[in-house]
Amino acid sequence: MSYHFLLKDLNNNLTQKSIGTDKGLAKIGDSIVNLTYSVAKSIVLTRNSKNDKSIRTGVKVSKTILANAIREADMKEFSKSRADAHDIADTAEALIAYIWLIKKMRIEDIINFLVDSLSGNLTVRHEEIQNATKAFRNLLIEIKKYLPES
Repeated sequence: MSYHFLLKDLNNNLTQKSIGTDKGLAKIGDSIVNLTYSVAKSIVLTRNSKNDKSIRTGVKVSKTILANAIREADMKEFSKSRADAHDIADTAEALIAYIWLIKKMRIEDIINFLVDSLSGNLTVRHEEIQNATKAFRNLLIEIKKYLPES
């Protein structure tokens, strides 16, 4: 099914900033980000496990991780002016939702991209934050090529 109708109002003034500041896209993207990261982290933890037990986890990606990923991907200008960490994290979520809605990346593609980008010990919180930030930065850099020029 096509979801382009959800973007109809954006198509009149489609820019990187209009996508990155759309609150509706950010709400959809919040779910996509948390789902894809939870599955990717579960895959990495299971692969790195010393026994044959599957490890399933559900996590909420922090605004710090997403805001830092946007900054490191040099995409802060896609956020609203004077944006705080929450607004910048919303930008990451909106961009990810947009790419999914226009079918440039499927949920499976995002999961696989995150799995390929994650490394290190995800059970140590400060290492997980660094590694998740890097993985989302890489994802955002990949996504950037699918965004309209503006």
